[in-house]
Amino acid sequence: MTIYLPPLDDNDPELFPPVSSALDDPDGLLAIGGDLSPQRLRAAYEHGIFPWFGNEEPYLWWSPSERAVIDPTTFVPSKSLRKFARKQGFRVSINHRFDDVIEQCALIRGAHQVWITHEMREAYKKLHRLGGAHSVEVWQGDTLVGGLYGVGIGGLFCGESMFSLQTNASKTALWRFCEHFKQHGGRLIDCQMMTEHLASLGAQPLPRADFIQRLNQLKHRITDATLFQSQWISGDLNGQ
Repeated sequence: MTIYLPPLDDNDPELFPPVSSALDDPDGLLAIGGDLSPQRLRAAYEHGIFPWFGNEEPYLWWSPSERAVIDPTTFVPSKSLRKFARKQGFRVSINHRFDDVIEQCALIRGAHQVWITHEMREAYKKLHRLGGAHSVEVWQGDTLVGGLYGVGIGGLFCGESMFSLQTNASKTALWRFCEHFKQHGGRLIDCQMMTEHLASLGAQPLPRADFIQRLNQLKHRITDATLFQSQWISGDLNGQ
């Protein structure tokens, strides 16, 4: 069966087809082509769209019929995670080592993360330097042992990937980021597509229409200006 995908306009990086026109099979495939410029990436996330493609594939853009989301205002870490993080002496920072985080996310899962191509990594690094993409880092002593990265859109954070080099390091990154995000006005974390791992972290499914409604409410929400400043967001977790 031949699938027709509308090509993106090379001259208008902010123009995307309506997400309601995304395919049912494969679920959410919306458009092809364009580029990975900061302007296009930003516009994609503001419309509930994200790029996802493998090496030697054309740029593919998606908006699945159901999103996996986490509400940071209700996220509660398990007692075992709190205890483990304190015992390991984890510390957590924001935007200290974005480049290292995205490189580790591409590396840590190997073939399962083939979509974090060199071109994708360079595009998000550029977006980070312009203030649009952000990282959370987990440290054990002076060693980076886990983290996550994504794109901030007002009161919404679009998570892209996470990694762990130590047990529970990525869970600690999510836990501490949820606390930090909600304290500064954040209201929803988009995890894109549901997996068993995300479900175990508390992600819930949200139909595309409901997600777009929340996105439109949150993308203009004013958050604390210090939200994504490079900073430590926890000490060694003692007493937490």
